[in-house]
Amino acid sequence: MQTNDKTYIERLAALAEKNNFIEPSLYERYNVKRGLRNSDGTGVLVGLTNIGEVHGYILDEGERIPDQGRLLYRGIDVWDIVKNFQKEGRFGFEEVSYLLVFGQLPTRQELVEFNRLLGENRYLPEGFIEDMILKAPSNDIMNKLARSVLASYSYDKNPDDLSIPNVVRQSIELIARFPVMVAYGYQAKAHYHGNQSLYIHLPQPDLSTAENFLYMIRPDNQYTRLEAELLDLSLVLHAEHGGGNNSTFTVHVVASTGTDIYSVIAAAVGSLKGPKHGGANIKVMEMMEDIKNNVKDWADEDEVKYYLTKILNGEAFDRKGLIYGLGHAVYTLSDPRAVLLKAKAAELAKEKNMEDEFGLYLTIEKVGPELFASIKGSDKILAPNVDFYSGFVYKMLNLPIELYTPIFAIARISGWCAHLLEELISGGRIIRPAYKNVIGKRKYIPLEQR
Repeated sequence: MQTNDKTYIERLAALAEKNNFIEPSLYERYNVKRGLRNSDGTGVLVGLTNIGEVHGYILDEGERIPDQGRLLYRGIDVWDIVKNFQKEGRFGFEEVSYLLVFGQLPTRQELVEFNRLLGENRYLPEGFIEDMILKAPSNDIMNKLARSVLASYSYDKNPDDLSIPNVVRQSIELIARFPVMVAYGYQAKAHYHGNQSLYIHLPQPDLSTAENFLYMIRPDNQYTRLEAELLDLSLVLHAEHGGGNNSTFTVHVVASTGTDIYSVIAAAVGSLKGPKHGGANIKVMEMMEDIKNNVKDWADEDEVKYYLTKILNGEAFDRKGLIYGLGHAVYTLSDPRAVLLKAKAAELAKEKNMEDEFGLYLTIEKVGPELFASIKGSDKILAPNVDFYSGFVYKMLNLPIELYTPIFAIARISGWCAHLLEELISGGRIIRPAYKNVIGKRKYIPLEQR
């Protein structure tokens, strides 16, 4: 586009903005469920699922009663899942993936076989790394991941077959290859956009998903057991979150058209990239860096409260008046993912000698809700959500910030594939909600009269 087109583009942008504005009062007049939310903040019921359940409150005669948060995978509390595989000294993501996609816990032999299948399918097709990743490096790994998913269609001998055996085969390949696509996408970005050395480590079939990712992302392939356990826990906790979250709902919407799995999953990746969804932990990290730079003594609760007050009054950080990472659309008293991640993060903070910074998170968790209530005059209950601690976990793992959301995708691909299968098996109708036109009728004006 030529330089002298800039003014014209600005004029067109102003025109687009003017003619796409809808008076906010119209949404209330027509009882529009904006964001597919009811007036009380609950989600509009648009489907049924056997896969995940998110519990954050109790509805009593239309009133929301706060409750301890629960997350269930196929009816099993994620807390019980985590406690059991950790007690046995195992990694859990592969077991959870099996549970989500196939609907039941695997036997020991079934888990061994599933791990073997994932390991064998981690290798990308011949020519894929060079032609699809290295020849077109992207500055954003989520965009590169979406492109890699779409490109996989061309390497699949049977991409459009929606029979369940074929979609299961495709799902296993995507679950196995997502960490590899992300790792190579990152290495390409670091090399071509960051002028760093290029490392292309072959995936290891005998390692867990978490171990394998750390192996591929680090120049020396080295990681500790605790590091791998914490990343594995993060993957488990991000694998599924019900059918109504934006990216999973995207899976249902796109899959309901009858399109191929690669189009469906690429759309979900695009949804997850958004800062209001999968990119939320990056906002938390940006806020925390700002707090660390402006609070001299992290252990001084009064100093922390003083700066948080400035943030809430819109006088500091991004001036939006929000403490990011506190509060959730569904959870009230607690987010079980945050509780589990926090406990494991405390172990790694000690190993990494980052207990002072971890203490700062604990202080914000303690005083943030009280300040929010007094300054905003709100009775909303705020507890840390998973994004509050996940960014800190990734920082302790020495992972660059541009990998935070892609790691979310590595975890959520299991849940996406489960919901895709559920839509194919039980959906049956294209999803098509209504939009009311409020502009009214207009007459066409001949060109010479405009």
